[in-house]
Amino acid sequence: MQTFNAIKLAQQLLSDKVNRAKFLVDTTAGNGKDSLFLAQNSPIDAMVWSFDVQQAAIIKTKELLSKYSLDDKVKLIIDSHANIDQYFNRRIDVAMFNLGYLPNAQHKITTQCQSTIAALQKILGLLSTGGVISIIAYSGHQEGYLENKAVQELLTSLPSNIFTVGCWSMINHSNNPPILYIVEKMRGEAYESTAPQ
Repeated sequence: MQTFNAIKLAQQLLSDKVNRAKFLVDTTAGNGKDSLFLAQNSPIDAMVWSFDVQQAAIIKTKELLSKYSLDDKVKLIIDSHANIDQYFNRRIDVAMFNLGYLPNAQHKITTQCQSTIAALQKILGLLSTGGVISIIAYSGHQEGYLENKAVQELLTSLPSNIFTVGCWSMINHSNNPPILYIVEKMRGEAYESTAPQ
């Protein structure tokens, strides 16, 4: 059994921040596992917002949260994460991206490079000092390859006096294993992306 994978490692690295966070975002609800992780491990008065463009993902997430009696702690939004700023304009303590397509669903419906970069730029601008973002990217399909390339370009361009960015992947696995990026905002300076959206 594999002890570490990108998802488990993201949760382990974010756990301490999640325990103290007040406002958290799951940008890609999917099967609800990240939303559940955020809801279970954040303070009782914390609020989690969970986004997905697919009704099926929102239903799966709601069912999982209901099983653990956490429905009231998570606000489910059927919309693109690129529209995050239409729902709130406040500091985000933790955000999670798990890109790609919904497991056990149509592979034609996948996160898109343009909307992911737009969402990431908006969240970077709203991230609290000490706040963190995890991004799991899958480069094994065409859109995923383009998306990962754009994410990596944006993250490597972030000012190192404000953000620190790390990257992890399984280096001995074939077939394009997922890549985990962790971003932490170290200083309180305002950040506005100059990258095109």
